[in-house]
Amino acid sequence: MAVTLSDVARHAGVSLATASRVLNGSDRTPAAGIAERVKAAAVELGYVANAQAQALARAATRLVGLVVHDIADPYFSTIARGVQHSAGEKGRQVLLASSDHGPEAELDAVSAFIAYRTDAIILAGSRSETPDPALTALLAGYIAGGGRVVTLGATDVPGAQHLDLANEAGAFELASALIARGSTRFAILAGPGTLTTARQRAAGFARALGAAQLAPLAVVEGPFTREGGYDAALQCRALLEGAPGAGEAPLCLLAANDVMALGAMTAMRGLGLRVPEDVQIAGFDDIPTLRDHSPALTTYRLPLEQIGHLAAELALAGTAEGPVHVAGEVVLRESAG
Repeated sequence: MAVTLSDVARHAGVSLATASRVLNGSDRTPAAGIAERVKAAAVELGYVANAQAQALARAATRLVGLVVHDIADPYFSTIARGVQHSAGEKGRQVLLASSDHGPEAELDAVSAFIAYRTDAIILAGSRSETPDPALTALLAGYIAGGGRVVTLGATDVPGAQHLDLANEAGAFELASALIARGSTRFAILAGPGTLTTARQRAAGFARALGAAQLAPLAVVEGPFTREGGYDAALQCRALLEGAPGAGEAPLCLLAANDVMALGAMTAMRGLGLRVPEDVQIAGFDDIPTLRDHSPALTTYRLPLEQIGHLAAELALAGTAEGPVHVAGEVVLRESAG
């Protein structure tokens, strides 16, 4: 018969509660002499601690909850890999959920993570311009109870930490680099106007054009997907009629992420246009799958796996250390510039 915690308590001459505090990792431990007596009794009887009881005593499960928008998107899968590696180094396991079905899915995922008593929750999806009050209240209660929350981008949740990604600054740098290389005609494939990331990147593109006394010829919103980029690019068809004039640079499509840019590239091929001779295309993020595409895509590189690593570090640090600022770099390739 397996030795129980009650057996250890009786053998050590202490209460069951005292034995539990000693052996299950509670912060409330008795005097050193009593603790040593309990540990000696456990060794003598061959007691093996119950992991679930330890978690309850410590109010910790060594689990981290991660919410991404779409795990099939290389942007999120690369960030998730960084979270997993960093959490694993600290002895944590990662629970993964997707919010691609809307705000209700994110709320359901967070509720489940709280029910599983995760030590921390990381929200990797772009924050909405209109915060969900139910989600904010749920996370605020979780933090008040000792949980830690980290978001990519600023958040209105009291006590949450966040990573400040160079979305607007990176878009400004990318568009400025293309202008410096001679591009003067731009259309912005802006992504969903309801998401903070999309709005920041579109604002960065527009700010760079304004600084050069240029204006976008079109700003087209659409989903952060290949299909969104494909459809948005087709809406710029009228701007693409006819070859560029002598000495005139081709129209450059500035996409708010790489997946949209790849969809735009497919749309241009469908119209019989060459990239970059007839139309130029640039993206944002530098997702790993770009190495398989031709022509190679000009983009702004964010260190995606490092972002996941930093998010996990911040979530598991145990102290308020944010926000953490993350910058990237312009990468000029064949598709533009």
